[in-house]
Order: sequence, then structure tokens, then C-alpha cells
Amino acid sequence: MRKTVLAALTLLMGVALAQAQSPSADELNRRLIQSRAVEAVIWGIPAVNTDLMRQEMLTKTPGKVGQVIYWGRPLDWHNQTLTPNPDALYFMVFFNTKDGPVVLDLPPGDANGSFNGNIVTVWQMALEDAGLLGIDKGAGGKFLVLPPGYTGSKPDGYIVLQSDTYGGYMLFRSNLKSHGNADVQAAIAYGKRMKVYPLAQAANPPATVFIDVKDVDFDSTIRYDASFFEHLDRIVQEEPWIDRDRMMIDSLRSLGIEKGKPFNPSDAMKALMSSAAKEGGAWLEAKYDAGLPPFFSPTSRWTYPAPPEVIKAYADGFADMNAYPLDGRGLCYSYAYIGIKRLGAGQFYTNSIRDKDGEAFDGGKTYRLNVPANVPVDQYWSVTH
Repeated sequence: MRKTVLAALTLLMGVALAQAQSPSADELNRRLIQSRAVEAVIWGIPAVNTDLMRQEMLTKTPGKVGQVIYWGRPLDWHNQTLTPNPDALYFMVFFNTKDGPVVLDLPPGDANGSFNGNIVTVWQMALEDAGLLGIDKGAGGKFLVLPPGYTGSKPDGYIVLQSDTYGGYMLFRSNLKSHGNADVQAAIAYGKRMKVYPLAQAANPPATVFIDVKDVDFDSTIRYDASFFEHLDRIVQEEPWIDRDRMMIDSLRSLGIEKGKPFNPSDAMKALMSSAAKEGGAWLEAKYDAGLPPFFSPTSRWTYPAPPEVIKAYADGFADMNAYPLDGRGLCYSYAYIGIKRLGAGQFYTNSIRDKDGEAFDGGKTYRLNVPANVPVDQYWSVTH
């Protein structure tokens, strides 16, 4: 009898303890929302990265979608994009095909200049590379960006690019012969030979507007706070769902982001989103610190600029139905921007975040980089930090 009572008491105590330790329904929901918000950060970072740059243009410069902003001198601290390079002049144009196809009419490389360009969607999915080592092989050409679901005619004489989003942008790097003023002005003049206009106005294109933003504090670094989700909501409202991303519809709806509905999170939800954004950012930073695959040898400190599976996905337009490297893509767009169709053709990057002893670089120390003679370069090369 005593054993039976003791067993019963033990069972009751175990049930009570389990009930006390079980999270409430509210706590379970909070945990789910938090985890979904973290996943949304990792998934959404390429588009948020794009929108941050676009919003900087729209709010800090006179520039508009369909116009060209450019930096009229080699980049300096005023440009706080994620991978600025001081050895080419940057031109950037955001386009929107919601009202119809858009033409990016790009100049040939000649004695007066050359360029290296990339055309991407809002998700920074590479549509095509252009310039000396792009699809045009330096001949320039009229690149025609088509909107999602386009069924109209495709005129002859264009390099046709089918986009799965309405919005996107082009990064056009006008190559510099030197940082001297005459060469800078020549590179600006060359860049201004491009034209941007709707296909509907191709017979009589309007003049392209160019705006020098060299003195603007242009800061598009990722904000790992609740504002991240404001940018993400803007993308959801403006763009169609891509088939491969439809699994995010319910996840985002649980965060209050739903197509056709206002995004108005409560203070509690904003606090949760801010926490999730910080967590997502910390995870991406830890993944970056862990390092990318070595390039030269298994022990080399130099690595590829992005995970190989991401490079492959961008080259073939995510054609592999058994792969969708979201984590690697999120990592890439936490420290860089732009999508490249053929990495290694028009440009190639190697990356190192550690010294020869495997220690992280320290801004308070001095390092020496040994570069062999006769660097194999056709356009320009540089070291950035």
C-alpha cells in the first residue's frame, strides 16, 4: 500500500513539475514569431539591401527611379555602401518595369573609356553582366529588361533580360586611367554616354538625367533593428511573389507583413522584431567570422568572396531544384551588394579577414601585403578594407 501511494505521489509530482515547466501558449507563440523573424532577416536581406540603397537615393538626393546617380570622384567615406571600391567611378540606376520594359542603352568600350557593369533584380539576382568582359564583350548594346509575365513582342537589336521582379538596378563602373582630375572627368563623360528610357519611348528617347552625389552621406549599411522589417514590407507590397519564396507568405503574415495590407506592428512586436534582427545579424556575423572556403590552398587565408553554392546559384539563376542556398545568400548580402552572373570574367574578388597566423585583423596594427609583379588585370585592380 505504501509503495502504491508513494508511486502515485511521485507520478503526480512529475506531472505537476512537467506542467510548471511547459511554456504557455503565449510563450510558444512568442518563440515561433521570434524564430520566423530571424529567418525573415536571413531570407530577406538581399532585397532589404537593395531598398536601403534606393531609399538613400530617394530621401537624400534629387534622384528618382529611372535616373542615374553617380559619384563624381573616387569613392571616399561619404559612400557607406557595403563594398565601395575607390578605383572606378560608380554610376547607379534603379529601374522599374511595372509600366513596361526598360532600356539600358550602354556605350561601347573605346579610346574614350570602358566600363564594367551588372544588371540585377530587386533580390540582386544577376540578370546579366555588361562591359568589356560582359555578354556584349565591350561592344555595348541596348539591354532590354522585361517585367514579370511579359507577353509582348521582343524587338530585334536588343539584349533581352527577363526579370521576375518589377524593380532592379544596374551598377555601372566607369574605368579610371588614374585618379588625376583629367582622367576622372573623362570617366564621368564616358559614363554619361549611357541612356535609360522606357521601351515605349525608344523612337524618341528622353534625355537621361545624371545626378552627382559625391558629397552626399550615402549610408546603406544594414540596420539590424525593427526598421529592417519596414524595408521588407515595402518589397512585399511592391513586388510579385516568386514561386520559390511562397513558403514565406504565412511566415511574414504572422509578423504583420501581408501583401495589400498596412504594416502597423505594435510596440511589443517592434521590440520582438528588433531582438530578432539583432539575433539574425549576430548569426550572420558569426558565420562570416567562421570564414569562407580557402581559395589558393587548404591552409590559405585568402578565400572566395562568397560560398561556392551561392556563386553557382547566381550563375544559373537558381535553376537547381534541389538547392536554395538561403543561408549563404544572406551571408553574402550582409557584407556586400550586387549580383554577378559570371564571377571571374568581368571581375574577381578574393577575401581575407585573418593574418598569416590566423588572427583577425586589428585596426590598431600595421600589416604588409606582398603583391607580385605583373598583376593579370585588364580593367583595374585594388585593395580595399
